[in-house]
Amino acid sequence: CYFLRHARSRNYVSESEVCKLESIPLDFGDYHPLKPITVTESKTKKMNRKGSTSSTSSSSSSSVLDPLSSVLDGTDPLSLFAAAADPVTSAPPTDGARRRRDKDESSAVGSDFEPWSSKRGEILARYTTTEKLSINLYMGSEKGKATTTGSAVSEKVRTRLEELDDLEEGSQKELLNLTQQDYMNRIEELNQSLKDAWSSDQKVKALKIVIQCSKLLSDTTVIQFYPSKFVLITDILDTFGKLVYERILSMCVDNRVSLPDNFSPESVNDTAKETCLNWFFKIASIRELIPRFYVEAAILKCNKFLSKTGISECLPRLTSMIRGIGDPLVAVYARAYLCRVGMEVAPQLKESLNKNFFDFLLTFKQIHGDTVQNQLVVQCVEIPSYLTLYSPAIDWILQCIAYHAPDVLLTEMMERCKKLGNNALLLNSVMSAFRAEFIAARSMDFIGMIKECDESGFPKHLLFRSLGLNLALADPPENDRLQILNEAWKVITKLKNPQDYINCAEVWVEYTCRHFTVGE
Repeated sequence: CYFLRHARSRNYVSESEVCKLESIPLDFGDYHPLKPITVTESKTKKMNRKGSTSSTSSSSSSSVLDPLSSVLDGTDPLSLFAAAADPVTSAPPTDGARRRRDKDESSAVGSDFEPWSSKRGEILARYTTTEKLSINLYMGSEKGKATTTGSAVSEKVRTRLEELDDLEEGSQKELLNLTQQDYMNRIEELNQSLKDAWSSDQKVKALKIVIQCSKLLSDTTVIQFYPSKFVLITDILDTFGKLVYERILSMCVDNRVSLPDNFSPESVNDTAKETCLNWFFKIASIRELIPRFYVEAAILKCNKFLSKTGISECLPRLTSMIRGIGDPLVAVYARAYLCRVGMEVAPQLKESLNKNFFDFLLTFKQIHGDTVQNQLVVQCVEIPSYLTLYSPAIDWILQCIAYHAPDVLLTEMMERCKKLGNNALLLNSVMSAFRAEFIAARSMDFIGMIKECDESGFPKHLLFRSLGLNLALADPPENDRLQILNEAWKVITKLKNPQDYINCAEVWVEYTCRHFTVGE
């Protein structure tokens, strides 16, 4: 036989009365709708929830944070206007705050610092190739088009996630057998596509383009073109970083009043902070190391919207990320880009820049390792030509570190370079980046290091040329001047290539004219 079961009859009204909190009347004499809610006492009856916690207090009342107020960090929009008019908050800065501000201003980069833009044209002109290049182009997707106004928010989120996955799965087209000029034109097309996607509010597509371009920096199949490729790709990264920063900054406009240049994170509204965090979360989800590093470095300045210590915390982490890049040439240019961004947004954080260079010194021996040697054999590149590819990156890193640096730090760096084997490359960059007065005062020390360098690596005449350029700007000790000229001229007169001879001799002719008579 079958038994029929009926649902138990329930009285929802009485159950609600039993389970609800006991209410205690408010004293309306002290009531204001914008004040934080204060609950004087709460008691529960009969209902215990799993995982709930209770607290006891010696007093009969306790303040409980209102969940809506917590979203506003304890303030509401109207209170912000009141605070702006409060004479306490608008009081002049203290002496300590003024000293900190003056210190930050004094540590900013001045006109005596040679900008990266002045080096761009020289790098593009020097590092060229006649070999064929390849590039991956993003083909786009209909998913990236704007959705209708009636679409649900969840549908938009799902579409964007699908678009990001689509990039990883390969919505790209590889173009082969490009000349150098064709390659540069394609890169410029990607730069314009980035701007067009951004202006049409296709932010995910813009991010895809930047990720795709960053991946190109892991390719060293045409190694002698790599420095020029770095210049072209980082132009796109700079464009992206500027677009993201200006977008978030525009969200901080309040009553048509924009934030001042030296704004604090406290003056940034929650919407702008949430958007900024969203960008960092998107970038953190990039699977490959090199594009994740470059794209986050490109928007490093956006940390200013989140916290005062955001940039100082991110720089050491990004420096450590570079340790995961196996190719020493790719790694040193990643370090150069981090120094470049760091000098723009936080030039006072020299400790991170120093750590960046010292990390490079620890991995310097990789340049002469078997992996690199095998790669050079495949591409038919000689080691002297290969080492010159490092010069723009190392020169820039050392220029950033040496800017307004004390002689003690420069001496320490010079000694560390001296201890390394096959250090002609580093020695040339040191003489290119350090102050001329520092080099001139230690001319005989540098000549001793040049004489110890291996001729089969970095050419010695380039080292003497770099030394001569410094001595044209600053005078060495008077007792050493003739010996310096004799040591340099011994090397110059042995040069067989006319172009090398002219490039080196023209520098030392100026030195001779400054310090000697007609006879010399």
